[in-house]
Amino acid sequence: MKLYMFPVAPNPTRVRLFLAEKAAAGAEIPIEQIPINLREGEHRTPEHLARNPFGKLPVLELDDGTCFGESLAIIEYLEELHPDPPLIGSDSRERLAVRTLERVAEMGVLHPVARAIHASNSPLGLPPNPEVAKYHLEMLPTGLSYLNDTLADGRPFVAGDRPTIADCTLAAALQFARFRELEIDPSFQHVHAWDARYREREPAKATLIF
Repeated sequence: MKLYMFPVAPNPTRVRLFLAEKAAAGAEIPIEQIPINLREGEHRTPEHLARNPFGKLPVLELDDGTCFGESLAIIEYLEELHPDPPLIGSDSRERLAVRTLERVAEMGVLHPVARAIHASNSPLGLPPNPEVAKYHLEMLPTGLSYLNDTLADGRPFVAGDRPTIADCTLAAALQFARFRELEIDPSFQHVHAWDARYREREPAKATLIF
């Protein structure tokens, strides 16, 4: 299998963190990671558009050449192939909690961070749109507050005692914020404390570059 990605982009990053967490726990998944340079427009080439007509990353190419381009679907497919250690949960109740927290991390943090950045300080050179940036910056505290409250009980990871896809998504979002110097309000102290701890993990050190 092949994973087409760009190192700092948040959606490829959460898949790569998932792979790194699996490997760190002794379940390395054999996937060749192939960079596609978004800043140089490689995602718009005919070759990449043949993999994903939306021109987005990541893209997982299976051994038969079939390609899939949604990060969460890729993660869940790989989790089904390699269920141990579980990064989505070991039973239905745990999977409910993990998926809920992952969606809060995505829709409540990653999405507004990415939209605000691309409307104000886009690394892809997109034109500024102050109204869009303002809207998403105003939405961001809701997701951060939810996760901050969740982490207030002292748990080491977003969903509890071990890393899950919720950590992968939140770490990817916060890296993208650092990359474009979007400040996360320091009043979300439990999120910041989690971020500092998580970045000390070997999977994070091997994956995150900001």
